Amino acid sequence: MARKNKKRNFVQGLLLNNTQDFQIVEAYKNLRTNLTFSLSTSDSRIMVISSAEPSAGKSYTTANLAITIAQTGNRVLILDADLRKPTQHKLFDANNLIGLSRLLSGHTEVINKAVRKEVAQNVDLIPSGPIPPNPSELLGHARMKDLLETLTENYDYVLIDTPPVNVVSDSILLMKYAAGVLLAARQRQTTFDELREAIDKYHSVEAPILGVVVTDVKTNVRGYGGKYRYEYR
Repeated sequence: MARKNKKRNFVQGLLLNNTQDFQIVEAYKNLRTNLTFSLSTSDSRIMVISSAEPSAGKSYTTANLAITIAQTGNRVLILDADLRKPTQHKLFDANNLIGLSRLLSGHTEVINKAVRKEVAQNVDLIPSGPIPPNPSELLGHARMKDLLETLTENYDYVLIDTPPVNVVSDSILLMKYAAGVLLAARQRQTTFDELREAIDKYHSVEAPILGVVVTDVKTNVRGYGGKYRYEYR
């Protein structure tokens, strides 16, 4: 029998701010510490964020991780490479008329117009742009390599939000540029089999797994301000 909550939409949390529970903020700080330590020996500061299946919280994880890293004084860019069901422009209430799809279609002259400056402190955003008919072909084009080389000259970290890997292989195409992939898995939704399948896909291209973020965690832990919503494993 199929699980009843499988098709339920992910209950989106808020972007990090001064009113967030202590435990949520600390969970992201712990995630930041673990990731920056993992990347300390890597030549790349590009991270791919994905999930095994839809509605696992990957986009909120991307946005909140970017905000947390930027709080240390680093310049961070969020690149919305989910060219099928983009979310980042909605999270930050940003215009999506010009974005990644335009840049990868050869409109390199609009790169300055594509960057949304300071959507959060020290955080810039390149949204997806209009949804193209050929997302995989665009992401696999040599223009993506050129774009990332340009971006890494101007930012300390580039976080790439990508579609669920068990649905489409778009994120696999970007792994040759990244230090590794961070997977979001929703508690009580993502199964071990789904997560194992996702990890196997990345292992097949020898892509490093930076970790798994378990989202929408429900506990009854008291003290320091309520329930955990995110944790790092």
